[in-house]
Amino acid sequence: MKSIEFSDWELDEFVSSAISKLGWKSPTEIQIDAIPAGIKGRDIIGQARTGSGKTAAFGIPIIQSCKASSGLQSVILCPTRELAIQVSEEMGNLQGKKGIEICVVYGGTDIEKQAKKLDKGVDIIVGTPGRVIDMTKRGHIDLGIVSIFCLDEADRMMDMGFLPDIIWVMEQMKERKQTLLFSATFPQEILDISEDFTNNAVFIMSEDMEIEVPEIDQYAIRVGRINKMWALGRIISSMDNKDQMLIFANTKRMVDMLSERLIREGVEVQALHGDLTQNKREKIIKKYKDGDVQILVATDVAARGLDIDGVTKVVNYDLPDDYENYVHRIGRTGRMGRHGVAWSFVSKNEKEKLNRIASTWNLRIPYSNAPEIVKGKKEMIRKRDDWDEEANGFGMVKFEIAITNSEISKYSLFEWILNICKIPEMSIGDILIGEKSTVIEIHVKKAGYVLDILKNRKLKGKNLNPFVIS
Repeated sequence: MKSIEFSDWELDEFVSSAISKLGWKSPTEIQIDAIPAGIKGRDIIGQARTGSGKTAAFGIPIIQSCKASSGLQSVILCPTRELAIQVSEEMGNLQGKKGIEICVVYGGTDIEKQAKKLDKGVDIIVGTPGRVIDMTKRGHIDLGIVSIFCLDEADRMMDMGFLPDIIWVMEQMKERKQTLLFSATFPQEILDISEDFTNNAVFIMSEDMEIEVPEIDQYAIRVGRINKMWALGRIISSMDNKDQMLIFANTKRMVDMLSERLIREGVEVQALHGDLTQNKREKIIKKYKDGDVQILVATDVAARGLDIDGVTKVVNYDLPDDYENYVHRIGRTGRMGRHGVAWSFVSKNEKEKLNRIASTWNLRIPYSNAPEIVKGKKEMIRKRDDWDEEANGFGMVKFEIAITNSEISKYSLFEWILNICKIPEMSIGDILIGEKSTVIEIHVKKAGYVLDILKNRKLKGKNLNPFVIS
C-alpha cells in the first residue's frame, strides 16, 4: 500500500512550497486524517499527544482557508503564551509566502503594542484566553466575524480553569463556520461543550497515543522538605563544565525561592516562570540555549516547548502532580547522544505518588543516596536532622542501639532511658530487644535530644552506637 505524502493533497501552492522547504514528505497519523477533513471545512475533535504534529494538523487547513488581508478569519486559543508563540511561529513557517498576517496575543507584555498591530488588521490570531477576551472587550478584536475557531490543548485549558473563558469566546463567534478541538485527552467538560459548539464533527484519534519515555538514568532520593536543598547541592557539586541542569518546581513562588537560595550559596542560576515578562523570558531561554546559563529553575508551564539539546541533568525538586509531566520533564535530557540523568526528590508522603508515576509509564526509578561530594569540593549546604521525615504515622522515630536481651530487660532499659533523658513516659514507644541489637521508639519531638544523649552514654560498659532506622 502506497504511503500518503503531502504532495498527494491539493494544497495551496504557498503551503506546498513551505512544506517542501521544511523537508516534510509524509504526514503524521493525526495529520493524515485531520488535514483532508479540515480542508473540506468539517468540524474536528482530534486526540493526539504533544509532539505528534497536531499544530500542522489544524494549521494547514486554517492557512489553506484564509486569504491575505481579508480581515480576521481565524482564532486559535492556547493555554500558555509559550505555546501561543510556538504555534504562531509554526503557522508562519507553514504559510510560506502567502502573506497572511498572523498576530500572537498574550498577557504579560505591552498591551498597547499588541493593540496597534490588531488595529492595523490581521488574518489569524493565536492567543491565550485572558488577553483575547481583554482585547475583545477593548474593541481591538471582533470575534463576531471569525469563521474558523481552534482550541489547542483543551485538556490543559481545563486544568488551568479556562472553561468559562473558552465558552465566552465561542459564544461571541456568531459567524463561526468551523470548529477544531485538539487535545491529548478529552475531559468531560470538553466533550460537553463540543456537543453544543460543533456540527457533525469528525472524531479523530491518533493510534500513537503512547508517550515515548527517554532512555536515561532515573533515580529517586528519599529526602524531606528541609533537606531538599542539601540533596540539590550534592547534585550540583557533581556537575562539570559541560553539564547543563534543569530544575523543576511546581509553583512560581517555589521557583523564585529556590533560585534566590542558590544565588545566596554562590550558584549562578536563572528562574523561568509565567510572571516574567515575555522579553525577559526570551532572553533567559536564549542564554540557556547558548550555554551561557548552566542551571535553570522552571515551572512546567514555563518550560513547555523548551527544546534544548545540552541538558544533561534534570531534577524534580517537586514531583509533578500531572504524571505525564514527569515524562515531559525527564525528556529534556539525554538528547543528541548525550548521557542524561534525572533525579527526583521524594518525601515519605510522596512514595505512593512516585510508585504511581513509575507504574503508569512502566518505569524503573530506584532509590539512591545523594551523590558523594566530589574530591576537592566542599559541602554546599549542611544536612539537617529531619525528624518529621523519619517519624512513622504515630509520630515515633525508631533507633537501633547496640544492647541485647542477654544484657538488659525491656523494663530496665525503659527505666534507664527515662532516668538519663528526663523525658515523659509517653515519649517512649515500643522497645524490641533482640539477640543482636535493640530497637526503641522515641517521639519525634524528643528524638534529636534523646539521640544526642545516647551517643554520649554507656550502658553496661558498652557504647550504644545509636542510629535511625527509616
